[in-house]
Amino acid sequence: MYLKDKKSGDLVEVLDFVALIDPSRAGVSGRFHAGEEMQDVAQFSKADLYFPSGETLPRCWTDVHYHH
Repeated sequence: MYLKDKKSGDLVEVLDFVALIDPSRAGVSGRFHAGEEMQDVAQFSKADLYFPSGETLPRCWTDVHYHH
């Protein structure tokens, strides 16, 4: 799955989908897709990611108490 980084606007390939949808995890591993060479894996804060369409991540992916 690809998301965008708020700071750079570059695409980020999310490598751990389970961590992405787990609201108890604040970050996810992934790598930038910018330039011609494969980038190194890094940790990204969910707060810094959004969908390429411009939508934010669902609250159930980021807030442990979303159902309260």
